[in-house]
Amino acid sequence: MSHSALTIKALLQTEKSSAYLPEGKYLFLVQNSANKIQIKQAVEQAYKVKVKEVNTFISAGKLKRVRRQLGRTSDTKKAVVTLAEGQKIEIK
Repeated sequence: MSHSALTIKALLQTEKSSAYLPEGKYLFLVQNSANKIQIKQAVEQAYKVKVKEVNTFISAGKLKRVRRQLGRTSDTKKAVVTLAEGQKIEIK
């Protein structure tokens, strides 16, 4: 398994992420331990595009209840990847 497959978990297709598309920005779910350089290399390798910029943020996990048991979902790290002019990722 390649390193890029370990860093990038998924390309997120949400209502908010689709608003980024005209600007050449894509939203990825990434490993919590991944840094911006690793994310940039992984996207360039996996999708054969040139990355201009990477911004990351951590979405805090939420409190969930199953019957009487209280629990938490995990924190997730997301990356907004801006591609260079004229670059595009084909979304199926």
